[in-house]
Amino acid sequence: MTIQDAPAITIQIELAGTWLPVCDITRLTPGRGMAALLPDGRQAAVFLDRAGAAYAIDNRDPFTGAQVLSRGLLGSADGRAFVASPLLKQRFDLETGRCLDDEEVSVRAYPVRWA
Repeated sequence: MTIQDAPAITIQIELAGTWLPVCDITRLTPGRGMAALLPDGRQAAVFLDRAGAAYAIDNRDPFTGAQVLSRGLLGSADGRAFVASPLLKQRFDLETGRCLDDEEVSVRAYPVRWA
């Protein structure tokens, strides 16, 4: 069974102790990201990797201020999934939000679940 054949599955992220529905899993393309507008006006970058794991981090690139991380390239380093910013190519760990290229920089990582 493929993701498209699965019963309705919603990706949710935890925000302020509440699970917020973001999108149906069929809206995500494995290996690519999608931006989601949050209730407070911020944006989250939501990803589904090729293995089927879902992640969410802030969409704002802290080096440029642009809302572009959802457009970045997914990869892995030392078994950790990351997204590389499409602008300056800094890599952000998708589980922790930590920048792999500058240990003093990070973005917010959100807990994700399927429901």
